[in-house]
Amino acid sequence: MNISIHYTFLPHTDPEAALAFYRDTLGFEVRKDVGYEGMRWLTVGPPGQPGTSIVLHPPAADPGITEDERRTILELIAKGSYGAVTLATDDLDGLFERLEASGAEVIQEPTDQPYGVRDCAFRDPSGNLLRIDEVR
Repeated sequence: MNISIHYTFLPHTDPEAALAFYRDTLGFEVRKDVGYEGMRWLTVGPPGQPGTSIVLHPPAADPGITEDERRTILELIAKGSYGAVTLATDDLDGLFERLEASGAEVIQEPTDQPYGVRDCAFRDPSGNLLRIDEVR
């Protein structure tokens, strides 16, 4: 039996900014772009890896969420403490430079961690935390 991660979900507060960041800055492919009642879901993923995707979704679009809950979710997203994903690259310094040059918010420069990982961290345009590990 094989088990893999097929989709992970991150909220976006601006679909155009999310698209520009994930497609244009990170170089991900757009797999789906679906709109419904003024909202927009974007599915993106790394080229050559069709089985792994990130769904960028409108926050708190669930019909069962109250307005108070929706406000809380938007506050958590703005603080950068709602969504996160860890990516991997074989060129951490090059990717760091590209993200920094794009104006992405730097949280941590490339660092050798005491637990054996070299990584950096950014926030996407919605505030989601992106950690990026170097794999060799």
